Amino acid sequence: MSHARPIPSEVRYRDPAFEQALGSLGGPVKGQGATVWLFTGMPGAFLRKEAQSVAARLGKRLVTVDLKPAGSRYIGETEKNLSRMFGEASRSGWILFFDEADALFGKRSNVQDAHDRYANQEVSYLLQSIEAHQGLVILATNHPSAAKPAFKSSRTRSMVVKFPP
Repeated sequence: MSHARPIPSEVRYRDPAFEQALGSLGGPVKGQGATVWLFTGMPGAFLRKEAQSVAARLGKRLVTVDLKPAGSRYIGETEKNLSRMFGEASRSGWILFFDEADALFGKRSNVQDAHDRYANQEVSYLLQSIEAHQGLVILATNHPSAAKPAFKSSRTRSMVVKFPP
């Protein structure tokens, strides 16, 4: 009787532990919650290309999330747009890719006025949506220490994937 070794929380790209983690995503993910991978160590264009490679190996569509069109100046509209996008991604089995995640998740700040409070609420809503997503979310960053705390949740299966320089 063989037991699969647990997948570490930090791996190098295409090492055996990475391949094991990728293989664990081959089956259905409904009801399993989010799997969040943080790609780090190379420029963004390279990381996007590797995210596309992961999607191709899994036979899934990679959707790059650009939050500018999702955003709205009207309170509550951004959340509705994100809710629609995450809902469609969960139903369709898409892999979501966030480029420059350190900038995105580093937006939370001390609340000085209503704008700061609303910006923090939007980021919090986004993090909750990622945690609830039924599939793989890939975050790419050159500054992993800025983005790591954003996805370390007991409700997500998370892993840092380091790319060699």
